[in-house]
Amino acid sequence: MEAGIVGLPNVGKSTLFNALTLSKAAQSENYPFCTIEPNEGMVSVPDERLDRITTHVQTQKVIPAALKLVDIAGIVQGASEGQGLGNKFLAHIREVDAILQVVRCFDDPDVIHVAGTVDPVADMETIELELLLADLQHFETILPKAERNARGQDKEAKSRLEILKKCQSHLAEEKPIRTLDLIDTERAAIKELGLLSAKPILYVANIDEADLEGTGELVTKVREAASSVQAHVVAVCAKLEAELAELDHGDRLEMLSDVGLREPALAVLARASYTTLGLQSFFTAGEKEVRAWTVPIGATAPQAAGVIHTDFEKGFIRAEIHSVEDLESLGSEKEIRAAGKLRIEGKEYVMQDGDVCHFLCNR
Repeated sequence: MEAGIVGLPNVGKSTLFNALTLSKAAQSENYPFCTIEPNEGMVSVPDERLDRITTHVQTQKVIPAALKLVDIAGIVQGASEGQGLGNKFLAHIREVDAILQVVRCFDDPDVIHVAGTVDPVADMETIELELLLADLQHFETILPKAERNARGQDKEAKSRLEILKKCQSHLAEEKPIRTLDLIDTERAAIKELGLLSAKPILYVANIDEADLEGTGELVTKVREAASSVQAHVVAVCAKLEAELAELDHGDRLEMLSDVGLREPALAVLARASYTTLGLQSFFTAGEKEVRAWTVPIGATAPQAAGVIHTDFEKGFIRAEIHSVEDLESLGSEKEIRAAGKLRIEGKEYVMQDGDVCHFLCNR
C-alpha cells in the first residue's frame, strides 16, 4: 500500500517528502516541474504502544510499521488535457492507493504561487477538478465497450454497465467517486478501473511557522472544504519539519520544546496517512524483536499471519492474542496466560488494531 503526495507547484511537496523520508528529492523554489519522475521513500509510523510493550518485554530491537510514499510532480490546471506534464503525472497518481494533497497555507513573496495568489481552497478545487475530468475521460473510453457487452443476456455485464453509468452521473455533477454511496459489490466492480477521484484523500495544510497550531484562517477554510468531500486535514509546517528531521534526537526534543510542540507534526501525518490508507497494526513481541506489522482494516487472523510469512497463512491453526493494556496491567505474557486473559482465536477472527499475537501454524 502506498500514498502519493500531490499538489500544485511550489506548495512544499518535496520539502515535506524530504522531511518525511529524510531523503533529498529534487527541489527548487520557483520551477514548477522540478520533480519529474516520482521519488519514493519509506516512512516509519510512530506508535507509542511499541514503547509500552518494550517496558515489559526485553528485546534486541524494535521495528515500527512503515508505509511507502511517492512524491508526484506538481499538477497544473489543465493536467487532464495534457497541460504541463499532466497525463504522465495523472498516471502516477493512478498507481497509488491514497492521495496526500499538500495545500499552501503560508505567504512567502520569495516563493511564487503558480496562480499568483495564495488560496488553498482554490488549489484543492483545481486538483479535484483535474481528477474528476480525468475520470470522466476514462469513462468515455470504457463505456462504449461496456454498452456493447450489455446488449446480450449477460446479467453481470448489464449490472456493470449500471454501476459505470451511476459513477459517470456522479462525476458529471462534479462530485468525486469517494463521496458516492456504493455497496461492497459495486466498489469491487470499479476497483480495477483505478479511478482517481475514488482514492481516499488526506489534505496536508502546509502552514507558516507563526501558526504551528494550525488555527489560522487559511487552515480553517481548508478544514471546512475537506469536510464537504469526506476528507481529513493535518496541519504541518514543512519548513520547520525539514529542520527538525536534520537534528539528532536530543536537539530535536529541545527544538520541539522551544516551539511548544509535543512531537513532530510529521508523526501525526504518518499516522493519519496510515489511517487514510485503511491500515492498522498488530504486534509480535519476543526476545529478538518487538515489531508492528501492517494489515488492512478487516483482515482475518490467517491473513495477518501471512504478512509475517506466506506459509503461515496456508498452515494457520490458531492465534493467541492479548492486548497492550493487559500486558501493562499484568506485567508479562506468563501472567496474562495465568489470569485467563490470553485469547485463542481461529480462522474467522477479524484482527483488531493493537492486537499482540502469537500464531500457531503448520509449516
